[in-house]
Amino acid sequence: MSERTVFQSISRKHVLSVAPQATVRDAACVMTRANCGSVLVMELPDTLLGILTERDLMTRVLAKGLDPDGTSVREVMTPNPICVPPETLVSDAVVLMLERGFRHLPLVAGAKVLGVFSVRDALPREIGAAVSLSEFREQVNDALG
Repeated sequence: MSERTVFQSISRKHVLSVAPQATVRDAACVMTRANCGSVLVMELPDTLLGILTERDLMTRVLAKGLDPDGTSVREVMTPNPICVPPETLVSDAVVLMLERGFRHLPLVAGAKVLGVFSVRDALPREIGAAVSLSEFREQVNDALG
């Protein structure tokens, strides 16, 4: 069985996004309605500015006591997120996420944003392959000093 690409594995084939001037509460409501752990921050028609995740809401808004109605997503988003093309293999995407410490990866083809791959979209065997690969890379790096 050949390995899936990130585009094949994403559950949501439309882009969930908000404008940079949207409030944090607006973004949280969009994420809640879509049952999604992140939302892309986009300038119309299709410029990706950043991503806002549940973790961003917790660490950059709640933990700092910011007003969700008075804070724009631009102020608390992760700007210029790392993106991958849709043909990226799931295990490669998961390795990238493990090594960089995030769980959401926008998929971009040329200038077009296609969606977001979440670590939840990976199958257990793909995560297992990625963890093995990541641990192997760590061991090689340790050995090379």
